[in-house]
Amino acid sequence: VRRGLVPVMEYLLQGSIMDGACEVLLHRLRGLCDNSDSPIESFHDYEMVFQIRGPTGTPLTVRARQSLDSPQMPWLDFEFVLKGHMFQKGRMKVIVAKVFRLVQQGNPESIEPVSNSHIIELSVIAPAGQESLGDEMKAFAEQLKPLVELEKIDHTRLQHI
Repeated sequence: VRRGLVPVMEYLLQGSIMDGACEVLLHRLRGLCDNSDSPIESFHDYEMVFQIRGPTGTPLTVRARQSLDSPQMPWLDFEFVLKGHMFQKGRMKVIVAKVFRLVQQGNPESIEPVSNSHIIELSVIAPAGQESLGDEMKAFAEQLKPLVELEKIDHTRLQHI
């Protein structure tokens, strides 16, 4: 047993909703989440995704948000900007965001929407081994149906498409 170190995992469900239904989802989240009495928290993130190939040849995907300091970014696979709203429900975080592609690489001000939909992420960062957390997330996700169906995404499968 190591002192002071607790293994931590992120649990994540994702989905998508058409732009026309986004306001209805925001209204539902306003009622379901803890911060319903305060204004919706907005955000504007810059996300970069790197692929590092190790000695086995299997790529390791690394995601970084808000790192605009280094213009010489090695292994840049793709980058995008997220703009949307954030909600809290207990220890769960929900984001509803529009995904934008960069028209000019490295310039998060030159953006255009990728699609006519928003991405929804429900995430929790917690110590490993908390199986009840999955049930808690599924129960919350059920309350968002039929507007959005949140599910676990296998990113390794998506890399081969």
